[in-house]
Amino acid sequence: MNIALDHRASKSARDFLAQDRKLFIDGAFVDAASGKTFPVYDPATGKVIAQVAEADKEDVDRAVRAARKAFDEGPWRKQMTGAERGKLMWKLADLIEANHEQFAELESIDNGKPLSVARVADIPHVINMFRYMSGWTTKIGGQTLPWSGLNQFFSYTSREPIGVVGMIVPWNFPLLMATWKLAPALAAGCTMVIKSAEQTPLSLVRFAELVQEAGFPKGVVNVLAGYGETAGAAIAAHDQVDKVSFTGSGEVGRLVLKAAAGNLKKVTLELGGKSPMIVLPDADIDHTVPGAASAIFFNQGQTCCAGSRLYAHKKIFDKVVEGVANEARKIKVGHGLDPATTMGPLVSDEQYKRVKGYIDSGLEAGATALAGGKVIGGDGGYFVKPTVFVDTNPNMKVVREEIFGPVLVAEPFDDNDLEQIAKEANSTEFGLAASVWTKDLSKAHKLSNLLQAGSVWVNCHNVLDPSLPFGGYKQSGWGREMGDVAIEHFTELKAVTIKL
Repeated sequence: MNIALDHRASKSARDFLAQDRKLFIDGAFVDAASGKTFPVYDPATGKVIAQVAEADKEDVDRAVRAARKAFDEGPWRKQMTGAERGKLMWKLADLIEANHEQFAELESIDNGKPLSVARVADIPHVINMFRYMSGWTTKIGGQTLPWSGLNQFFSYTSREPIGVVGMIVPWNFPLLMATWKLAPALAAGCTMVIKSAEQTPLSLVRFAELVQEAGFPKGVVNVLAGYGETAGAAIAAHDQVDKVSFTGSGEVGRLVLKAAAGNLKKVTLELGGKSPMIVLPDADIDHTVPGAASAIFFNQGQTCCAGSRLYAHKKIFDKVVEGVANEARKIKVGHGLDPATTMGPLVSDEQYKRVKGYIDSGLEAGATALAGGKVIGGDGGYFVKPTVFVDTNPNMKVVREEIFGPVLVAEPFDDNDLEQIAKEANSTEFGLAASVWTKDLSKAHKLSNLLQAGSVWVNCHNVLDPSLPFGGYKQSGWGREMGDVAIEHFTELKAVTIKL
């Protein structure tokens, strides 16, 4: 097979990509039942860099059967203690840490993000997530409950693993988003079938090798690569899957819901966002400007909680937006493996055309680009200049709809009424995240209470930790990932009552 890796790719990456990568089912690497593979592209060049086995309905069925057997009959739930499961999870984290550089490079090559970002953000958070969740394996319990009537009964609750979990993950943080699902599900004692995004399957294939090396029982973790309309749809509809956890667009999330209705499986959805950043007149401009720029341009803007709408008080609006535009102009767009790169390409030609379409739409509707507003010519890569729009209004598509790219829309406000400011910030179908920039702690608390968002950051944005629940209001999804609440989403609650 001819592959076209950038010359900066390491020997480790070249060796990994030189072999066709297989599906991981029931503890072994196997070909797709159809024998089909699909190409993986470098988004910086548009060239093929690998071939991966393409899972279809039959492969999903094989993987679900393996997960079902592992849950119903295997040692994972019936013979291993919580401490033993936690020890295996910690071992897996150690193995990922030992291969930190290879994982970071695979994420950079596959997704396009700068290698420096994958090194300090994606992979460390993956490791921390497994270690944090490994501690929960011995702490999942219930309550004893007092009776409201005569004391003739003794009642308690317990939490049990929900069963076989189908997981469908996105392409923007391939391994990290998978980990948000895998780690709490493993801690709860579930077994699983996880499908990577077809654009970015590489790091999960490598991850499966470490699952095997760590010694997880067969069938506990099954890893597939394939397309959403085939493999993803089969997972969501499978009658032996007890729960599906999906991260992606609202459009596909609705399809997952419809497919899951067959056996009424439990569903959690982490969907889109159009997150506001509110800059009050007393904000520290020197701190706010780089923070707001990072909020929208981090990961090429391909972040569900990206700060894509900027609202700044008219007294400081010009200073803030010109500052963010200057930050945008300083960004070095290039191949993720280039040490000088601070922003990589978009993930695919489809995403490139989508973002370009929104930029064109904004310009046609009368918005002014203080920075960017253009795509970047190159050798086939999917590069877009980081863009800052002013002269926008709420009727524009770029203001209303999620772009999922490095495009910021900015509007001034002249109202000091916090409820009115929050009303404007909340005027979206989404409610994933928001940030408030101010020195006034009282106003920060008041605005935080008024904002309809699952995460509210003050004087920062995109700050995450394994202990913090993450998810959204309104059409940003159902349920939460990370934190102790994530464990609850992978368990069933049972009430037991004994007559005394």
